[in-house]
Amino acid sequence: MTHETLDAAADVLPAEAIDAIERAATSAHRHDELFSERAANIKQSAVRDVFDISLRPGLVSLAGGSPYLQSLPLERLGQTAAKIIAEQGLTALQYGNGQGTEELRTQICEVMAAEGILDADPRNVVITAGSQSAQDVATKVFCNPGDVVLVEDPTYVGALNTFEAYQVEVATVPMDQHGLVPDLLEARIAALQTAGKNIKFLYTIPNFNNPSGITLAEERRQQIVDICRKANILVLEDNPYGLLRFDGKPLAPLRAGNPDDVIYMGSFSKIFAPGLRIGWALVPAHLQRRYYLASEAVTLCPSTLNQMLVSAYLRDYDWKAQIETYRGLYAERCEAMLAALEEYMPEGLSWTRPEGGFFVWVTLPEGVDTYPLLRKAIDAGVVFIPGAAFTHSDEPSNKLRLAFSAVPPEIIAEGVRRLAPVLRDAIAAL
Repeated sequence: MTHETLDAAADVLPAEAIDAIERAATSAHRHDELFSERAANIKQSAVRDVFDISLRPGLVSLAGGSPYLQSLPLERLGQTAAKIIAEQGLTALQYGNGQGTEELRTQICEVMAAEGILDADPRNVVITAGSQSAQDVATKVFCNPGDVVLVEDPTYVGALNTFEAYQVEVATVPMDQHGLVPDLLEARIAALQTAGKNIKFLYTIPNFNNPSGITLAEERRQQIVDICRKANILVLEDNPYGLLRFDGKPLAPLRAGNPDDVIYMGSFSKIFAPGLRIGWALVPAHLQRRYYLASEAVTLCPSTLNQMLVSAYLRDYDWKAQIETYRGLYAERCEAMLAALEEYMPEGLSWTRPEGGFFVWVTLPEGVDTYPLLRKAIDAGVVFIPGAAFTHSDEPSNKLRLAFSAVPPEIIAEGVRRLAPVLRDAIAAL
């Protein structure tokens, strides 16, 4: 890293990022030689970088995919937490079962039943520190360095970071407006196997994909599982947004009819509160023990207090009504974003129209790189996530992600209004 490189980067990166790079480049230490090869693959999340910047006063953040927690009954939840500690503190604050409490695992089966998974057994549920931890455990259990995992293009940046850290080769499969394309998945698998590659699983976010907002079409879901089963490839289904379908009619998960071939990952981060860091994996019975032992080796046991608070919420509150509230809020905000894009954006752009979840995916003309536009957008008072964060490729991306979940409609419109001139100028410069 030279000063010339940093000077060139200053034209496209926020000052905070340049400062961090400069510190890293000049902080060689004798312990550096102790790092593992795996450590070299662990990268700072671009989403985290932008999230930190978006906390600046006056900026409109269309970056973070955060739930709107203001709609929760916070005062009552505080009383519930205090009661748990006062009356059950010796249990709540103590070590717990590495798999998670039986009560919460049973309740999670009821949550999954609301989406269409009717045969889940609490014995096959493993509580994790959010679905991010569930991805990590799955990669650790199934993948050796050099193995291949298949992903949608684009896909969740946290999953990409996990796969890179475990030195796994990521192979992308294209999507269209209806999600993963079965024929392209089949062709990708055949090509990789012909090349002698060892494919372990397909990682997919079938409902309101992060970042694109695209939903895998109902008629394709069993096709995807059948293609993977034929090739002896597991499906890792990440479904944090499934219950947040705007029309209140969730599509059945891939796991619903495929108990032996799909590891299903869920989370309370989007349907309750992310700060509790409670997620889960529903693991096929024949894989459960290895998966559970690997999870326990990482976390020892998930937070008992947080599990008990989630259990109290599912038991004593109308959690389904809260999800209805979320659906209404997010549908309104999604509509506000789509309307603002129609009103303010220049010609030559297109964007997805999600049926739920948190995100809209915007595509600019070929030749526009959205990463250098981030600093210009920040100067204009708005923040987004460049599309390059969500792909394994090192190539520039002409796409960007906008999040509507945590922002009131009028602020969404203002953010899009601020962003539009930045994109217009980029197109004009082609």
